Formats: sequence, C-alpha cells, structure tokens
Amino acid sequence: MKKQKVNKPAVHIIQKELLQPYNPVTINLIGAGGTGSQLLTALARMNHALTALGHAGVYVRVFDDDQVDTANLGRQLFTTAELGQYKSVALINRINRFFGTNWKAETIRYNKQSLKDRDLASAVITISCVDTVSARYEIGEILQHLTKNYGGRNRVKYWLDFGNSRSSGQVILSTLEKITQPASALYRPVENLPLVTEEFKELLNGSEHEDNTPSCSLAEALTKQDLFINSALANCGASLLWQMFREGILFNRGFFLNLADFRTQPLKVA
Repeated sequence: MKKQKVNKPAVHIIQKELLQPYNPVTINLIGAGGTGSQLLTALARMNHALTALGHAGVYVRVFDDDQVDTANLGRQLFTTAELGQYKSVALINRINRFFGTNWKAETIRYNKQSLKDRDLASAVITISCVDTVSARYEIGEILQHLTKNYGGRNRVKYWLDFGNSRSSGQVILSTLEKITQPASALYRPVENLPLVTEEFKELLNGSEHEDNTPSCSLAEALTKQDLFINSALANCGASLLWQMFREGILFNRGFFLNLADFRTQPLKVA
C-alpha cells in the first residue's frame, strides 16, 4: 500500500545566538516617528522582561534626524517640553531614565552614508519605521551590502519592516542571509524569508504616489494617519519579536492589519 504524503507545516526556526546570547542582541531602529516612538517603548518593556527571565536582553540604537514639532504632539509620544529636540534624543533619554538602559540615539538619517561606519550601520536585527518607499529600498540595499561586506559580531540577520497608510498597515520579517535550520520530523524548516522590497515590489511601487509632506498640525496629520494605527502596528509587531525570542519558532513572519474593520491577516512562512 502506497504511503500518503503528509504536508509538513512550514516554520522558521530562530538562530540559537538570539535565544541564548552572551551579550545583548543589537537592534537598529530606523525612524522615531508615529510607529517608531511607540515601538521603542515596547522594545524597552520587552528588554526588561527578557532580562528578568535570564536572557541577555537587547541593545537599541535609534536613527532619526527629525525634530519634534507641534504636529507630532498627541499622535506621537512627545510632550511640549520636547519641542525642537531631536526625536531620537528625546525618546532615548526618556527610556534610559525610566528603564535604566544605556541605549543610544543617532541624530542622523540612516542612508548610504551610514556605511562609513559599518559597526554602527549593522545590527543583528534592523527595524525600519520609515515613511517613504525610496527610504525602504535604500535600507534594503544597505543591509544587503553589509551582509556581503561586514563580518563583525553584529552581522545583520533579520529585517523587520513596518509600513502603514491611513488606517491599514503591515509588518514583515525578512532574512538577509540563509539561517541554518535544524532537521525536523514535524515541520518543514525554511532558512530564507524573502525581502519585503523584492516580494512586495509591486505593492510598494504602487504606493509611491502617497503624500509624505510634513503636517502643520495634529488635525492635518490625522487626515493622513489614524490616531491608533501606529500603536496597533507597534504592539502587534513587538509581539512577533517577543515570539522570536521566547519561542524560537515562527509559523507566521508578519501580518497585514486593517484597523477600519478590525481585521488582521497573518503572513505565513512558506
């Protein structure tokens, strides 16, 4: 009698170096605006929980050359006392004081000039919370260059990209190189998660017409992005990271979120 072929569920198994590191796992957070400001707080909470569980935790560097203005108040996590300050500095100072961390603010744009300091440009996990398609493509090019030309301790492994429109968005995890997977009798381990800039190229190019000019007020900003879309994405995306560190196995590598009708669609590992 012929054996029936069983389709094993596809999974991605996280590298052991992230699960049991000797040093904090380095994360570069690019963008400290609507989503980035919310995500940084989630990362600080996650770091506190990880260290309490005996993990080495994470070390975060925030890249943003933008300054706080009145249109940022309310939708982003800034106060009137921080007007005129660099967003990255305001956020990092607050996080370091509150959680006792020693994370770092970089008041520069993360672009190809960043390759002058590869130790700074490279991190085990890169998280992008940027507004434009061109910035996303540039980040992808930088990370691919670092994968080929940088072999330090913080060699880039994963890229977690956040993107949103007015009331919808997505979070997608990619790998920059093949991650060695153990053999499994239960699952089909997948060593490579495609880059968002390659897998969803048409989707990204189709959104190029969006208006990315700065808003002059909170009211104007809210016509472009819903008040809670950034925090919803940040919390769900942080949950994906938490799953990476705590469970070490992913069945889903991201999701699509529509806040208008409260729908979330997972993006399966395939």
